[in-house]
Amino acid sequence: MRLEQILFSQGFGTRHECRGRIARGDVVIDGRICRDPDEEFDVTGLMFAVDGQPWPYYEKALLMMNKPAGYECSQKPLHHPSVMQLLPPVLRCRGVQPVGRLDADTTGLLIFTDDGALAHRLTHPKRHVPKRYRVTCRHAPDERMLKALASGVQLKDEKQKLAAADIECVDDNTIDMTITSGKYHQVKRMVAAAGNRVESLQRIAFGALRLPGDLEPGKWRWLSGPELFFESK
Repeated sequence: MRLEQILFSQGFGTRHECRGRIARGDVVIDGRICRDPDEEFDVTGLMFAVDGQPWPYYEKALLMMNKPAGYECSQKPLHHPSVMQLLPPVLRCRGVQPVGRLDADTTGLLIFTDDGALAHRLTHPKRHVPKRYRVTCRHAPDERMLKALASGVQLKDEKQKLAAADIECVDDNTIDMTITSGKYHQVKRMVAAAGNRVESLQRIAFGALRLPGDLEPGKWRWLSGPELFFESK
């Protein structure tokens, strides 16, 4: 692939801007400053640097973030800053979007991609991709509440009851709860319908992908290796 096209495809600006970066000597590959925008490179496993910042080439971007509280998953947020502000401009330029949404006060695993087909598969209701949440409740969950969530609770404006796919007690006030649909405020509404209240909510898994313990709130990283197949496990 031509060097100009590589930079353009990865979000480093318009074609004109990419040619300017190359002409200025901002692009380094294998320790060599590359000034020819028409020079061709094998993009398989390609690593390059722009302005001293190393970047891997990905045909489609796929990354995860540990979303902190106080950010909206929207390009046009209403009450809080957009979670997009936590990503480098180059990723925003190439059009990555969050896969689904987390409420402003909900933290945890958030996936981003510029692959529209993948995003559609992961969020389509018929796919039933499991999402697991760590739920801290105001009151200690009792057996009645756990049975209600497991068997299904009726939410307003929903035709059928919604049930958790799996529930596990973590401590006196915390449960891990898996759902396979994505209704509005679903976990909070289900817990409320079961007679309790959510005090804090963290998504800890999406499909087979789990939130890494070493990924700090507000930080992101590329998905790689076995993580790329999280949707099919």
